[in-house]
Amino acid sequence: MSSLIENLEVSLRNTKQKWLITGVAGFIGSNLLEYLLSADQDVVGLDNFATGQQSNLQEVKSKVSKHQWDRFEFIEGDIRSLEDCRKSLIGVDHVLHHAALGSIPRSLKDPLETNEVNISGFLNMLLSSRNIGLKSFVYASSSSVYGNVEGAQMHEEQTGKQLSPYAVTKRANELYADVFSSSCDYKIIGLRYFNVFGPRQNAVSEYSAVIPRWIESMLRNKPVVINGGGDTSRDFCFVGNVVQANILASLANEKSTSNIFNVALNSQTSLSELYCLIKSQLENLGLQYELTPVKAPYREGDIRHSLADIDRIKEELKYEPSMTVATGLRETVNWYVEHYQKSKARECN
Repeated sequence: MSSLIENLEVSLRNTKQKWLITGVAGFIGSNLLEYLLSADQDVVGLDNFATGQQSNLQEVKSKVSKHQWDRFEFIEGDIRSLEDCRKSLIGVDHVLHHAALGSIPRSLKDPLETNEVNISGFLNMLLSSRNIGLKSFVYASSSSVYGNVEGAQMHEEQTGKQLSPYAVTKRANELYADVFSSSCDYKIIGLRYFNVFGPRQNAVSEYSAVIPRWIESMLRNKPVVINGGGDTSRDFCFVGNVVQANILASLANEKSTSNIFNVALNSQTSLSELYCLIKSQLENLGLQYELTPVKAPYREGDIRHSLADIDRIKEELKYEPSMTVATGLRETVNWYVEHYQKSKARECN
């Protein structure tokens, strides 16, 4: 564990604050919940289980003490309900807004629902957060807002033509946040995530991200499908780095100079390299995968390459990504293998 993460935990333990995590039963939300409860924070979680899973909350419960778990209040609700938003914010100091309908393909299939959740729901949260004494409002944006931007690295001042309804909703969130921030006395910060991965990411949905989908395929000895060719590349970022960025953004002492930050590694990994890394990690665990990957066309709305400039977040928030793609994949693959083996054992019984 880096000294930065240790110092953050110490800082949190020495303060009594209340946090709201929307989308708390999701992949990133549940990782934020585990971190905050482990640091003895009071947490309210809001989720409607549209994409979040009860099993994620149960796993967090198993990883923290009873005393820490008792600090958690769960509200089953929907950000499309202004009443649910207001109820969840009572007494809250910091908001970590992660409730959304993710996935570019999902947004192309159903742009209306994506708009209702990601834009109308986001606006409900902003409206509900005004004049209640908040210290910070941090929300999940996405690298998809860069769209067709060309160049070696993606810098926060750039935005291109968004290529999907999902990307449009995330850009709209940033614009709304910018408008509200001028009239608020607390920080509103957007974090543009670049291909986040890690434990608890859904592997079995038709909209699953590439890493959990490939691990699941390899464990079940099914073909791995590579969309767009192996040269397509991404700036993959382990979820632990994302948790760090959220806490740093929330606890920044003064209203930050910037209100948008890239969250990534500034490291490109091609899909071919990613396949080899996952396969190698499985082999380290004594698991062999011999099937040849299947090549498929590029997915509609996808960009070919992404690489984040992270100078701004490192300079202004002192962000130090402590987990590389390789070390993050080791932890991630280990988690999926453990849970796959448990599910197989249950099937046999």
